[in-house]
Amino acid sequence: MNTTNTDGYTNKIRQPIVSVLGHVDHGKTSLLDNIRGTSVVSRESGKITQHIGATEVPIDVVSDLCGGKINRSIIKIPGILFIDTPGHHSFATLRSRGGALADMAILVVDINEGIKPQTIESLNLFKKYKTPFIIAANKIDRIDGWKSSKWSFFAENILKQRREVKDKFEDIIYNFIGELYGYGFPAERYDKITDFTKNIAVVPTSAKTGEGIPDILMTLIGLSQKYLENRLEFDKDIVEGTVLELKELKGLGTALDVILYNGVLKSRHKLVLTGKDEVVVTGIKAILKPKALDEIRDPKENFENVHEQTAAVGIRIIPQESEGIIVGGIFRAVDENKVEDAISYVRRASKINIDLAKFGVIIKADAIGSLEAMAYELKNADIPIFKADVGDITKRDLIDAATMENPLYKTVMGFNVKIHPEAEEELEAMKDTGIKVISSDIVYKIIEDYQEWEEMKKNDMEKDFRSLLTFPGKFKILPNHIFRMSRPAVVGVRILGGRIRVGQRVLRNDGKTLGYIKSIKTKDTNHVEANMGDEVAVAITDMVIGRNAREEDILFIDISEKDASELKKYELTFEEKEILEEVAKIKRKDKPFWGM
Repeated sequence: MNTTNTDGYTNKIRQPIVSVLGHVDHGKTSLLDNIRGTSVVSRESGKITQHIGATEVPIDVVSDLCGGKINRSIIKIPGILFIDTPGHHSFATLRSRGGALADMAILVVDINEGIKPQTIESLNLFKKYKTPFIIAANKIDRIDGWKSSKWSFFAENILKQRREVKDKFEDIIYNFIGELYGYGFPAERYDKITDFTKNIAVVPTSAKTGEGIPDILMTLIGLSQKYLENRLEFDKDIVEGTVLELKELKGLGTALDVILYNGVLKSRHKLVLTGKDEVVVTGIKAILKPKALDEIRDPKENFENVHEQTAAVGIRIIPQESEGIIVGGIFRAVDENKVEDAISYVRRASKINIDLAKFGVIIKADAIGSLEAMAYELKNADIPIFKADVGDITKRDLIDAATMENPLYKTVMGFNVKIHPEAEEELEAMKDTGIKVISSDIVYKIIEDYQEWEEMKKNDMEKDFRSLLTFPGKFKILPNHIFRMSRPAVVGVRILGGRIRVGQRVLRNDGKTLGYIKSIKTKDTNHVEANMGDEVAVAITDMVIGRNAREEDILFIDISEKDASELKKYELTFEEKEILEEVAKIKRKDKPFWGM
């Protein structure tokens, strides 16, 4: 096992980091609890240590759990570090060097229910991050007639089953394997695979009894030894990790629960971390290590204060400063003279890697990794992204969504985030703009909800094709009808031609824009649009009376060049044609061939 003494450090291979994922109620937690519970005797003798959101199982304990069937003389890895965080999305949240933190993964599937939405999300994440994984085909003990033995090898126990039970099992397992193949994942029962590079290993298990868990451990050890040795090479001089969680502790302030996945962290180091807007640099007040048997989220004893810690482990760090640090970001720990190089590295590695479009939806997520995972799923669903950012949904996000001319893109999607109170107020005020906010802690559900809403919206738009495009509109600010000067300006106007709608941008005759129409009212009644001849009160977001607009100014609805081209396909009124030509003249001051 890795030592925390760098002078005595000899092992160049760290333990693999293994994430456990699965659909709700398919047995992910039970599987982890069974491993931890069965290891209690070893842990009590000081042979196993449980850390923050992770369980470290040394190789001698793994060997004991596998009945001594592991040949210790050829094993190089010191053990396995299981990531134990709630929610499958943590896999995407936790990053290392711009990719997934986990070296491998276990996907837990209820063999009696098969593939479910979160199963598909997990499969897509593995594909995106090119993460090796095995499948725990769980709950075989629920198959009629199956006799499950406590903490036994599946490969041995299946030989003890009656013929008719075996046949039933074979039908279930190969129906599941066929289902996996349909999603593009060739798989086979682990004990029948000769080349693990060509098939996903399916390990039948019962998390309830422990059957099959020794098979899982042996499979993980074998795959790690054979395929991951280069990835697991340890470099004690490069200290890197991932921020798992930020929490406030009484008497200590903000604490960082982290996974240290490379190097030897020392209390003298400077931490260089991914920040919300810029890289964060801070010192270390303390490195805290949970005692044996303790879970960091519910500790029963005080943590041990250590001066250094060797990867790969879960620990708690008390930083000198915490402002701006984000969950899921990476960090490097360096001596003072290497801070600048670390800043450059963390800045590059923390860069959000998402392709943005000129028009599309806005997405928000709780961490960089989950944001990228969400973007990956949206790309697969052919949904363009205009803006992507980490954090709760804000008022600014709603305003940006309102600028989308296509009603289908007036959407903010939030993954595992909240709506800021100020944004909730703004959303209520903008309810007539057609903005849609969709949020969930399951990406699959966000996309599904969007597609359902999109279908309904398209049906509505078919009834009124004009809502697809920005049609010409022209209006005049009436004298003595200034109700509010700015933020937003509220003025009385007369529609001189065409029509105006909530959410449309406003154009001056010199080509400058004045924000968008936030609301249209007559007395106490809100309207979505107003037509030629109407006199209404409008709120315009960026207009300031006396600065960029005055009484009796003539203003236009801003029309994109794309919409101008589309409008030529429709039969416009005489007034609409005139207004469109006026807008074209304004636009051609900067772009001579606009709309031609």
